[in-house]
Amino acid sequence: MSASIDPRPATYATTRRSALGLLGGALLLGTQRGALAAPADGKEEDVLNEASVLRDPDIPVAGNAKGDITIVEYFDYQCPYCRKLAPDLTAAVKQDGKVRLVFKDWPILGPVSVYASRLAMATKYQGKFVEAHDALIRLDSRLTEDIVRDRLAKSGIDVDRAIADLQANQDAIAATLKRTNEQASAFGFNGTPAFIIGKFRVPGPLDKVQFGQAIADARKASKKQ
Repeated sequence: MSASIDPRPATYATTRRSALGLLGGALLLGTQRGALAAPADGKEEDVLNEASVLRDPDIPVAGNAKGDITIVEYFDYQCPYCRKLAPDLTAAVKQDGKVRLVFKDWPILGPVSVYASRLAMATKYQGKFVEAHDALIRLDSRLTEDIVRDRLAKSGIDVDRAIADLQANQDAIAATLKRTNEQASAFGFNGTPAFIIGKFRVPGPLDKVQFGQAIADARKASKKQ
């Protein structure tokens, strides 16, 4: 039987120290559904399969690809909280040096979000997905299709090729987005940002110190298994 991620939120009962404690367990982890409703097709275990959640081969890895802890972020390019925490997440991952970072596009804030996600995902075919993500998640303006293309172009990405790659690989990109949506729904996430850190479910934003603490807790938990 394949391993699955536990869909219940982490409690950090014995490892959460002052940084995360400032938020309080209820605020950070208790605002989402505690019980997981099985998907209608009865394939909850497949949806939450550890390999699919942490190591989707169709999503390029940022951070340290050989790291011992994985952070998965479910995000939307229009989400203000996703934008605000992006520098802290990047800094925490860089400071630790042993974290795999997986960005999962979950475009839930409208058609422009879907457009941005699909085009950004198409940039992986020219080896530019991480650069595309960084460019779009750091926007400080309203998102439009023109702005998406302009920002990608200014980041050194061949936008014409990305559009062509999107057309050629639209089914594969749609399938990846579908998997991400199924996972987020099965985990009980109600919005972005949301994270899997190690095997802990963290539905809500963190700052740099809190990311560091969550990484340490995930690493400690993995060593106990």
